[in-house]
Amino acid sequence: MDQTEKILTLEGEVEDVIYQNDENGYTVCVIAVEDEPVTVVGIMPGILVGDVIRVMGNWTSHPTYGKQFKATCLEKNLPVDEKSMLRYLSSRAVKGVGPKLAQRIVDRFGEAAFDVLENNPDLLADVHGISVKKAREISAAFKEQFGVRKIMMYFGSYFGSSTTMRIYKKWGVRAVEVAEKDPYILCDEIFGVGFERADAMAQAMGFEKDSPGRLRAGLRYVLRFNASANGHCYLPKHKLVAASAALMEVEPQLVEERLNGLCLEGDLIRAQGEDCPVYLPPYFRAEISCATKLCELNRINLYGSVEDAERLIEETELREGITYAPAQREAIRTALSHSVTLITGGPGTGKTTIVKAIVSLFERVGMKIALAAPTGRAAKRLGESTGSSTRTIHRLLEIEYTRDDTTHFIRNEKNPLEEDVIIVDESSMMDVLLFASLLCAIRPGARLILIGDSDQLPSVGAGEVLRDTIRSDVFPVCRLERIYRQSGDSDIVENAHRVNRGEYPVSADRDGDFFLMARPSLAASVETVVSLCRDRLPRKYGQEASEGIQVLSCTRKGDLGTVRLNALLQDALNPPAPDKREKAVRDLIFREGDKVMQIRNDYDLEWESTENEGIRGNGVFNGDIGRILSVDHAEETVTVLYDDHKVSYMFEELDEIEHAFAVTVHKSQGSEYPIVILPLFNPPPMLATRNLLYTGITRAKKLAILVGDPASFHRMVDNDRVAERYTGLCRAYQLLTEGGT
Repeated sequence: MDQTEKILTLEGEVEDVIYQNDENGYTVCVIAVEDEPVTVVGIMPGILVGDVIRVMGNWTSHPTYGKQFKATCLEKNLPVDEKSMLRYLSSRAVKGVGPKLAQRIVDRFGEAAFDVLENNPDLLADVHGISVKKAREISAAFKEQFGVRKIMMYFGSYFGSSTTMRIYKKWGVRAVEVAEKDPYILCDEIFGVGFERADAMAQAMGFEKDSPGRLRAGLRYVLRFNASANGHCYLPKHKLVAASAALMEVEPQLVEERLNGLCLEGDLIRAQGEDCPVYLPPYFRAEISCATKLCELNRINLYGSVEDAERLIEETELREGITYAPAQREAIRTALSHSVTLITGGPGTGKTTIVKAIVSLFERVGMKIALAAPTGRAAKRLGESTGSSTRTIHRLLEIEYTRDDTTHFIRNEKNPLEEDVIIVDESSMMDVLLFASLLCAIRPGARLILIGDSDQLPSVGAGEVLRDTIRSDVFPVCRLERIYRQSGDSDIVENAHRVNRGEYPVSADRDGDFFLMARPSLAASVETVVSLCRDRLPRKYGQEASEGIQVLSCTRKGDLGTVRLNALLQDALNPPAPDKREKAVRDLIFREGDKVMQIRNDYDLEWESTENEGIRGNGVFNGDIGRILSVDHAEETVTVLYDDHKVSYMFEELDEIEHAFAVTVHKSQGSEYPIVILPLFNPPPMLATRNLLYTGITRAKKLAILVGDPASFHRMVDNDRVAERYTGLCRAYQLLTEGGT
């Protein structure tokens, strides 16, 4: 059993289970291999003392516990001799069976004991102390326990242990039955299983290339990953048919015929329109729901008038000693006198001033107000700028997780929000599914105020809610254009607006806050980014200021993508050291001191306050950035400090974080950083757009530096193309307003 990089196989009986996580199946156990105890670690759900298992994997060395076998695949066999059966049943693996009853069962049936438990439970009633009812309960518990074994063996040749565990959590002991009936359901329901992997399994099972189930799965997969994952709510029929036929390597006519059938069955929805839109039902329903609910809300006549609003504004100006600009005054007046108000403007145009005024005025007349944003970072910024309590939209709607890891909102049409005024900041980040859920929870008669910058990048999820709602010309829109921040002296703000107008940015003098650093090559650009982060900025502004540096990139891939930049910046800013523990995950190394980002909303992760002892809570959000405090190999945890609270991740949960020395501009939405470095050198054409450059610049609070090729800066400014998204929300608003269908 020498240590080697080759895939090895060990087989033996489980002598001890040291640790087991019931949620994800991660297990540490000891098995007897040729009478020698071996510690095995990995995802091995349902492992119990007495099990006979075969594991495949590699030898590893744990810094505390020494040599271990890391299992990547598991097969679990039933014990076959009386001694092993007795040991297994005596371990209380089967509910209702303890050591004494286990002895009586094995004494009565010998090596046939497990066959009786599984196939002839009524015979158990012959054993003293077991009634017919109890016999059937014991048999059911036995079958459920060994259902995990069957599932691990069945799916093990197609998927890894983590994916198999997700399959088991989804369907339990029914998983094999479900997959045999329709293997393509896996790419619909299980994270990490794409069409190609499900298709390989189906082909091995004998499914034909032109089978109805395969054609359905391919069409739905293209709509979900070629459409929704790229921001589209639908795809035109001709594009859907072409992409699906290419994916499945079948004739387009065959795909079109199946598409027609699925639309008749309601599995897909074909809407009216020149491009013949085809939707997955949730996105079609979301658009219709958004249009219906918002138009209904907009039609409600509220108490009060423009005159009332004007009076309240004047009283506020006198009390606060402030004079609102005409555009700000109009926005406040509109919010006070309409059910639905859209306020859009770039940085420094006074959006925060307006929000503060609106909150103050509504509070004066006794209304309850909710302030929210799509992400945790955006919600935190809103709270800091307004001094008011804020939440994510998910928190506002009281998200709840079910046992199979799906979510739903407690606040909905039947249990609406109690607030009279709902104010949502950074609305450009809101996708159509979230917007539909929000609107369902707003009661008739309440006000909705959407605030955002329609010139920024659209949401990561499907749809472009803010732009579609503004473009419809159905709802009151207040556009803020005049710059107020820092009396208009901010070079960052001036250049952001310059870019938005299609003008080239201008570098400031040495005391300014916006700089263009031209470099002759890609390599020189990369070298400058590293030098700025490691040496030049800390030297000029102090080491403490360097904590506020954020590198932004157009893309994840390529020489200036976040993957490569993070590797380079980790080596430069946090190199290996004897006193820094680290953990290898996938192709990454997480090291103490690393800057990391949470990449999905996790409302169950527990945090502990570092400022108030004993204060705990739940929830870490997509885009939260922190530092790794510790890597504990004994406890198998990585602890990350986010602002004033720390979170411990189990090693198997580290797919929720990634390095954040550099992040994409898309990931930066809703956040602001003291110092932003944006490297640009011949970016991919699809990403070389004005609104991406504009969004990147507007993330900077105190200093923005563009590094790279000036021609690339100029190409991005010249390219005012906004990537087309296939959405029907704008037209739906208009049809409802016109009385159409």
